[in-house]
Amino acid sequence: MADLEIRDLHVRTEDREILKGVNLSVARGEIHALMGPNGSGKSTLANTLLGHPSYEVTSGQIIFNGQDITAAEPHERAKAGLFLAFQYPVSIPGVSVANFLRMAINAKREEPIGVKEFREMLSQAVELLDVDRSFTSRALNDGFSGGEKKRAEILQMAILKPEIAIMDETDSGLDIDALRVVAEGVNALAGPDLGVLVITHYNRILNYIKPHKVHVMKDGRIQLSGGPELALELESRGYDWVREQEAVR
Repeated sequence: MADLEIRDLHVRTEDREILKGVNLSVARGEIHALMGPNGSGKSTLANTLLGHPSYEVTSGQIIFNGQDITAAEPHERAKAGLFLAFQYPVSIPGVSVANFLRMAINAKREEPIGVKEFREMLSQAVELLDVDRSFTSRALNDGFSGGEKKRAEILQMAILKPEIAIMDETDSGLDIDALRVVAEGVNALAGPDLGVLVITHYNRILNYIKPHKVHVMKDGRIQLSGGPELALELESRGYDWVREQEAVR
């Protein structure tokens, strides 16, 4: 049974409909890749799933762990176990990575986490992800390279332990070393308790993160779904091939 179900989702922003009936299911233990050209609606879907106020759901449902969260506030979705890795993470000068993580944990708890418990949790996470402990003392994303920003997000995933993580074009603008940081982090955290939706333009991140299923979005709908071979087909044939498949159908 899927933990996240998107049912016939229609979304608009201002006067334009962007999503035109998206259906998608993701379960814990699965890695899905969502691919598509610019303007196809991929980032709109990611932002809608986490409740961005600029995107209006006009029909359809978002079901998470059996509950309808279509109208839920962003913090309620995050507390329930959804996580969004941003394409362009913001900087927060004056707030260390460690303090940010502690505040994020406390936002999901009834009682604040104790200092000792948090230190142990942080130590386990940095060891798992092979992160230098000094990294957690730096101001969040302030002066960070692209790879360091992604490392901070992966560290957030390790600490917060979401059930479903949505990675919105997290490979955008990354060099090969930074790309490996992201991939190694996701692979280290992947397992039966975590489902991942990787949103990307290109196949290159999928050389490091192996998806169970691949979906292709175009014109606000998922037009094709398949196994990992679908990503390879797109790499060799391009998105024009999707149009040809539509014409055949």
